Amino acid sequence: MIETTKNINKTSDQESIKELTNNAIQLLKDLIETPSFSSEEDNTARLIENWFVAHEISYTRTENNIWATNKHFENGKPTLLLNSHHDTVKPNKGYTKDPFKAIEEDGKLYGLGSNDAGGCLVSLMATFTHFYNAENLKYNLVIVASAEEESSGDNGLNSMLKIIPKIDVAIVGEPTLMQLAVAEKGLVVFDAVIKGTPSHAAHPNTNNVIYKSIETLKWFRDFKFEKTSPVLGDVKLTVTQINAGKQHNAVPANVELVIDVRVNDKYTNEDIAELLTNNAPCSSIKARSLRLNSSSIPENHELVKAGLAIGRETYGSPTLSDQAVLSCPSLKLGPGDSRRSHTADEFIYRAEIEEGVKIYIELLNKVVLK
Repeated sequence: MIETTKNINKTSDQESIKELTNNAIQLLKDLIETPSFSSEEDNTARLIENWFVAHEISYTRTENNIWATNKHFENGKPTLLLNSHHDTVKPNKGYTKDPFKAIEEDGKLYGLGSNDAGGCLVSLMATFTHFYNAENLKYNLVIVASAEEESSGDNGLNSMLKIIPKIDVAIVGEPTLMQLAVAEKGLVVFDAVIKGTPSHAAHPNTNNVIYKSIETLKWFRDFKFEKTSPVLGDVKLTVTQINAGKQHNAVPANVELVIDVRVNDKYTNEDIAELLTNNAPCSSIKARSLRLNSSSIPENHELVKAGLAIGRETYGSPTLSDQAVLSCPSLKLGPGDSRRSHTADEFIYRAEIEEGVKIYIELLNKVVLK
C-alpha cells in the first residue's frame, strides 16, 4: 500500500518531535550538571544559546536571559509568551545523590533543577523550535529562558518585559503534572516588630516583650481573611521567622517576626498590606514588596479551552512563579510535580518530558495554527 502524502508528513512530523524531545532531554542533563544558582546562571545561559545556534534560531541574550521570537513574527498579531527559568535553589543537605550529576534510574532523571523547572524549560524550548519556522500563525511566539526566578531577582523575567515584544498571553512552565493552573496565589512578605521594656532578667518586668509576643503570635495564627476564592481558596498567612535576644540574662527590647502571606485573587497585595497594617497588634509591620501579585487566566480563554479539549483539568496553584510579574493573562503548565521541587534527590520522569512536549504541541496546534 502506498502511503498518502498526508500520512508521510504526519510520520515525518512525529519523528521530528521525537528527535526534538530526545535533544531536549540531553539538554536537561547538561543543565543539571551545570550549577546555576540564582544570579549565577552564566554557564547554563551558554548551554541554552548553544541550543538556539544548533537549531538555527536567531536569539538575544540579555544578562542571563535568553529570548527569541518565531521566524515569521508579524507586527499587529497578538503575542504568546513561552517562559520558564534555568536558575535553581541551592541543594539541601538531605541529598543522597550528587545534585549536579544527571542520573537516570527506573525511568527517573535525578538532579538539581530537573523538576523545577528544567523539564518545563527544555520542553518549551523543543515546542518553540517545532513552531519556529511555521508561517501564518495566529499568534506570534516569544520564548524567554529566564534567570533569577527562584530569588525574584531584578534581572529575571520582570526585567525583560520592556525589552521583548508586548505580550498578550503567556504559558509559564512550572511543574503542574501537565494540568492547567488557571490561577496562582501572590506573595507578600512582611517584617514586623513587637516592642517591650528591656531589663535585667533578675528584676521584675511587666512589659517583657517575649511574653507579649505570645498574644501577637496567637493573633496571627487565628486571623482570617474574609474573602475566599473558588479557585485559590483562602489567603494563607504564616509566621515563618522569629528573632529576639542575644544573652541569657537580658530581656530584649524587641521581637522581630517575618510573616509570609499567600494572596488569592480576591485581594490585591495592597489590600493585604492595608489590612495587616491597620489590624496587626505589632509596634510596626511593613511589606517588603507588593509586586508579586496573584495571577490568572479566564477559564473561557482559548488556551484553557484548548487544554480542556485535549483532556487536561484546571486548578488553582498555591505556589509562586514568574507569573507574578506578568500583567497579561497567564497559564501555568508544565511536566513534573510541584511537590518534588526543592526536595532532596529531586527528579522528573523521562516520560513526563515526553508527554510535556507532546501536550504543549497539541495545545499550540489548536491555538496558533490557522
